[in-house]
Amino acid sequence: MTQIAEKQLVGALEKCDLPALAIEALHIRVDTGATTSSLHVDNLEEFEQDNELWVSFDIHPDIHNVSRVIRRQAQVLGKKRVKSSTATRERRYVIQTPIVLGGQRWDIQLTLTDRSEMTYLMLLGREAMAGRLIVDPEHDYMLAPD
Repeated sequence: MTQIAEKQLVGALEKCDLPALAIEALHIRVDTGATTSSLHVDNLEEFEQDNELWVSFDIHPDIHNVSRVIRRQAQVLGKKRVKSSTATRERRYVIQTPIVLGGQRWDIQLTLTDRSEMTYLMLLGREAMAGRLIVDPEHDYMLAPD
């Protein structure tokens, strides 16, 4: 039986930090319809470091200021075939990174993709929420009501 009392209640939209990528207060869409989490990136380039595959990419961490761009890099965990909301299939790089949401911190896997046509730069999917969150789709920003 699932322990609901230990899970955090979140809204359909929340703000999170991705400390390993030095991103704070990123507005995210919490989506129980998505299996995997995804992050919008631009100028994705792969490179090798210490015989491991890495990627570097640009992020616009502030949805209200798209001219602000930061360059980040992360080790590639793997590649995953993902079907997008538009039913197109693509292979995406998968990275693992810590997330901080509602005062809790845990590691999640993120696929890197072009979400420029979407409103939110990050989608938090079911795999990242499992065992931790309950979503109330009627509300937004339940963890940070400012």
